[in-house]
Amino acid sequence: MEEISCVSAPKKRLEGKVAIITGGASGIGATTVRIFIENGAKVVVADIQDQQGEEIAAKLGKNAHYVHCDVSKEDDVKDLIDATISKFGHLDVMYNNAGVYDVTIKSVLDTELADLERKISVNLIGSFLGAKYAAKAMINNKKGCILFTTSCCTKVAGIASHTYVASKYAIVGMCKNLAVELGLHGIRVNCISPFAILPSNNIINNEIKSRFELIISNIGNLKGINHNKEDVANAAVFLASDEGKYLSGHNLVIDGGFSVVNPSFLKITGQYT
Repeated sequence: MEEISCVSAPKKRLEGKVAIITGGASGIGATTVRIFIENGAKVVVADIQDQQGEEIAAKLGKNAHYVHCDVSKEDDVKDLIDATISKFGHLDVMYNNAGVYDVTIKSVLDTELADLERKISVNLIGSFLGAKYAAKAMINNKKGCILFTTSCCTKVAGIASHTYVASKYAIVGMCKNLAVELGLHGIRVNCISPFAILPSNNIINNEIKSRFELIISNIGNLKGINHNKEDVANAAVFLASDEGKYLSGHNLVIDGGFSVVNPSFLKITGQYT
């Protein structure tokens, strides 16, 4: 008699969905591309890092496709949406993840206007354009999900530069406003705000990574766990999946409780040294 297994294959939470992930050639974006595909999605990797983007798409197979896109350029974003629909037929998820971050945090007295303009151009305008043209593609279908990578700095002051904070706060405000309008068309809009994650580049070695993880562990509230890119990618999977079908206008903060804790109280009571 043939043996029947009671163990079913794990459910792919994004089966049948088509997603765009901007900034998908490295860092949080690249990790999210991989995890989306593992969950059954077809994914367009959008970035300006052509070699890395092409390599990721080739490695992940037929369900991944790379498109060059500078999110600060309107024509690039329009072409990205068109290329996605041409390749995969429709669009379900737009994850506006591309962004520029701080290498150093400067005093307002030393901050150049050009730094603010660059953050606004990529982080905010790029997110706005991605949402606008994704919404155009989704409205007729009366469904869809638009996501943004923001930051824990939208909940706690003093942990990032003035220019970075300005751009990320603006995205959270825009997200809430978009949720009001696009909710009438069945489209959900949410933010994901990570804590500190080490950027991906050639100068990050094991020593730097270990020092960074130690620092973040010391200042973080939730002990014994290191925050990583998979945390953000898994949150994006949840919000993009049908499990998150009634979440909209939300800023999901992934910071191990950092933004809700006042360490002064713990110091006074002797629980924190």
